[in-house]
Amino acid sequence: MVGSSSLVLSPRALQASDKKLQKLSFIVITDTHVGYRDQDGAANRWERMATELAREKGDLILHLGDVVDGGRESQYPIYLKSRKKIGIPVHEIPGNHDPEELFSRYVRKQIDTVVNYDWLRFLLLNNAHTDSHDGFLTEEQLDWIDKHCKQAARENKLVAICMHVPAHKNQHPDRGWYVKPKNGQTKLYEIIRKYEKQVLALMHGHFHNGLRGWNDHSPVHEICFPSALYNLNRNLEKQKALGYNPKEFRPGYTLVTIDAGNMKLTYKPLGAPASVSKMCPLQQKETSFNEGS
Repeated sequence: MVGSSSLVLSPRALQASDKKLQKLSFIVITDTHVGYRDQDGAANRWERMATELAREKGDLILHLGDVVDGGRESQYPIYLKSRKKIGIPVHEIPGNHDPEELFSRYVRKQIDTVVNYDWLRFLLLNNAHTDSHDGFLTEEQLDWIDKHCKQAARENKLVAICMHVPAHKNQHPDRGWYVKPKNGQTKLYEIIRKYEKQVLALMHGHFHNGLRGWNDHSPVHEICFPSALYNLNRNLEKQKALGYNPKEFRPGYTLVTIDAGNMKLTYKPLGAPASVSKMCPLQQKETSFNEGS
C-alpha cells in the first residue's frame, strides 16, 4: 500500500489483542465547507461523498467541523439533504466556520455531547470561534472532559476527544493553529495525563493537510483528518516537521478500524481506491473488558 506506515507494538499493546475487544469500525469526515466561495462545487462534492459513504462499512460517522463555509445559513439544509443518503448515524461538531447558534438550530441542539460506541466513548465538543483559527476551551468544558474521563475509567471504557482545532502545539512549517496555553491547553493536557490509560485519541479537522498527526504525547494519539473539500501538501515530512503527514492530499475521508490492539487509519480519496494507511497502537490502555462489554 502506497505510503503505508506502522509502529511497533509494545508488549502491553500485544497483550491487549488477547482481551477480545469488540472490533470497531467507523468513518471520519471533516471540513465539507458546503457553500465554499458561494459556489456549488463543495455541495456537489459532499453529495458525491454521501453517496459513496452509504456504501462503506462502518457503524457511525464523525464529522469534525466546518460543516458549511463562512457561516452561510442557507447551506445547512443543503448539507443535511445529502446527509440523509448515508443511512448510518452522523455526529457533527462545529468548526470555526459554524456559528454556534446556527449549528444548534440546524444540526444538533446540544452541541457538546457524548456518543457511546461499545467500549469507546466519543466526547464531542466545540472548541472553535468564528473569528479565530485558534482553539478555545472553557473551564466548564474542561471540567466536563474530566468528568467523562473519570466516568470512563470507572466503567473501563476508552475515550476519544473530538474537537475541530487541535490542542497540539504546532509551529512552522505547520500552521500554528491550536489551543494556546492561556486558552485551555495546559489544563487539557493535565487531564489527559491523569487519564492517559483511558484516552485513546484527540481527533480534529481544521488543517486541510491530509492525514496529519503527532505521537509525542504517547500513548495518546493526536490526529487531524483530511478535508472532504481540499487538502494542501505543505511538504511537512520533507521539512522534518514533528509527527507524520503521508503523501496523499486528495479530498477524502478516513476509514477507522480498531482491532487487535491497533487503530488503523485508512485514507479514502473521493472516487478513488483507498490510499495510504497509518497504524496507531493502543499502548498502555486499560483493556481488561469482555467482548461486547
